[in-house]
Amino acid sequence: MSALPSALHDLTLAQQSAQLAAGQTTSVALTRHALDRIAAHTELGAFLHVDADGALAAAAASDARRAAGAAFGPLDGVPIAHKDIFVTQGLPTTAASKMLKGYQSPFDATVVAQLKAAGVVNVGKLNCDEFAMGGANENSAYSPARNPWDTTRIPGGSSGGSAVAVAARLVAAATGTDTGGSIRQPAALTGITGIKPTYGRCSRYGMIAFASSLDQAGPMARTAEDCALLLQAMSGFDERDATSAQQPVPDFVAALNTLRPGATAEQPLSGLRVGVPKEFFGEGVSPDVLAATRAALAQLEQLGATLVDVSLPRTELSIPVYYIIAPAEASSNLSRFDGVKFGHRAAKYSDLNDMYRKTRAEGFGPEVKRRIMIGAYVLSHGYYDAYYLQAQKLRRMIADDFQAAFQVCDVIAGPVAPSVARTLGSQTDPVAEYLADIFTLPASLAGLPGMSVPAGFGEGGLPVGLQLIGNYWQEAGLLHTAHAFQQATDWHTRTPATLA
Repeated sequence: MSALPSALHDLTLAQQSAQLAAGQTTSVALTRHALDRIAAHTELGAFLHVDADGALAAAAASDARRAAGAAFGPLDGVPIAHKDIFVTQGLPTTAASKMLKGYQSPFDATVVAQLKAAGVVNVGKLNCDEFAMGGANENSAYSPARNPWDTTRIPGGSSGGSAVAVAARLVAAATGTDTGGSIRQPAALTGITGIKPTYGRCSRYGMIAFASSLDQAGPMARTAEDCALLLQAMSGFDERDATSAQQPVPDFVAALNTLRPGATAEQPLSGLRVGVPKEFFGEGVSPDVLAATRAALAQLEQLGATLVDVSLPRTELSIPVYYIIAPAEASSNLSRFDGVKFGHRAAKYSDLNDMYRKTRAEGFGPEVKRRIMIGAYVLSHGYYDAYYLQAQKLRRMIADDFQAAFQVCDVIAGPVAPSVARTLGSQTDPVAEYLADIFTLPASLAGLPGMSVPAGFGEGGLPVGLQLIGNYWQEAGLLHTAHAFQQATDWHTRTPATLA
C-alpha cells in the first residue's frame, strides 16, 4: 500500500474515492477513522446521533462489493452524514426538536435513499436549528453547534452541524437544506463549499418541511468537485414530490473542467460575465468581508471573467417578504405536530384542546413558536391580503429583477453574509438576526441556484464566503466557476489550527 499524501481526514471526498478505487485504503478504514474523529470532537456539537454499528456494516459491505469485482461508483464506501431534517429508516430523526425526540421514520428520504444507492456510508445525523429555523444553530433543542475556527462563535445555520462536521474534517461531506440561506451561510462562516440547487432539482420527499415553496436539499463539502459528486447522486425527478422538476440532470462532474468556447486552461473563465450587484456592496457589510469579496472578484477577472455592474433593486425587501412567506408556510406545515399520531405528547391534559396546547408548548422552542405565530397572523382573515398576498407579488418582482440582471451576465457574485461569524449568545434580537440573511434570501425567493465558496478570512481569522448565483438549472456553470476559482486559490484547503 502506497503512502497516503495526508491524514485520512485531510482527504477530500474525491481523494477518498480515488484512494478506494486504487486499493490504497478501505471503506472500513475510512469509516473507523471518521468515527474516531467524531468521538474525539464531541465538544463541537456537530452530531445528534452517531450510528457506528450501521456505518461499519455498510463500510464492510462496500469493501465486499469491491473485493467481489462488482461495479462501483465514485461515492461507494465514502463516509458522510445527513442533516437531521432528512428522515432515515431505523435511525432517530428529530429536526433538532423536542417535538420529535426519539422519532424513527419507517422510510428513507429520497435524497438519503439516492445516496445510499450510490454506496455512501452514513455515519449519523447532524445538528441543526430546530425545524431548520435559524441562522446560528443556537435554536437546536439539544445543543448549539460550535464553529471549529473559534468555538466561541456560531457556525451559522440552519445546517450548522453539517458545516461543522465538514469544516472540522469529521466527514468529507454532508447533506444540508437551504430555505433562506441555510446551506450557503454556514458554509461561508466555516470555510467550506456548499450549493443550493434550483428549487425542484432535488426531491423534498422525506425532508421535514419548514417552508414548502422554499426548502431545497443540497450538498456541503470542502470543494466544488466534491459538491458535484454528491449533487449528481442527489438530483433527479421524484414522482412522490409534487414540486420535483422533470429536468434532465447534466453531468456535473464533467462540467467542472468543460471550457466554454474561447476559454483556455490558463483562463478557464474567459467569456464568463460576472454580475456584481451594487446592493450587495453597500452599508452594513463589514470592511473585512468587502475586502475578501473584492479580492475574490479580482481573482475571477484574472481567470478571464468580465465583471459587469448589475442591480437587484428589491434586495432589502427580500427580508420582509421572506419573513412573511416562510412563517406562513411553517404555520401550516407544523400543524401536523399535535401529539396525536407521532412525536411528543404532553403527559397531563384535561381534553383534546388542552393536549394540543400543552404538547405544542412543551415540544416547540421559542423561535419555532415565534414563526408559527407570525405565520398564523399573516394568514388570518383581514391580514391575508395586506401581508401574504403582497409578499407573493413582491416575490415575483424579486425573481424578475434577477432575470433582468441575467440579460447582461451569466453568474451573479457577492458576499454570502454581511460579517464573519458572531459570538455564541451575542444576538438576542430576532429581527437583527434576520437581517443577516439579506444576501441569501433573494435567490431563495426566486428559486435560483446559489453557492458559497471559501474566499479568504476576515476579522479574527474567521472565514469569508463568496456567493455565486446562477440562472435556473445552471448548477453546472456555478460548479465550473467555483472549481476554476479553487484551482487558483487555496482557501478551501485551510484547516482550523486546533483541529489539524
